[in-house]
Amino acid sequence: MSENYKFFQHRSCEFFPCHKVSSEDKFNCLFCYCPLYALGDQCGGNFNYTENGVKDCSNCALPHSPGGYDYIMGKFGEIMEIAKR
Repeated sequence: MSENYKFFQHRSCEFFPCHKVSSEDKFNCLFCYCPLYALGDQCGGNFNYTENGVKDCSNCALPHSPGGYDYIMGKFGEIMEIAKR
């Protein structure tokens, strides 16, 4: 069974790739806006907080990586808990 649903790439996007990566061929655009943002410091990605307290994910390529889909789906329960509030 293929797993093509886990990968999407939009090379004609004016921001592609939106993060520095070693291989554009493996860059996954499926989660263009990361659903893990809402998890704050529990997301597991490479982020920083700005002086104003805004989460800065510009150094994180986790949702765009080959294992990003599975990682995000594994954290979806935590995301759903936030949505319940």
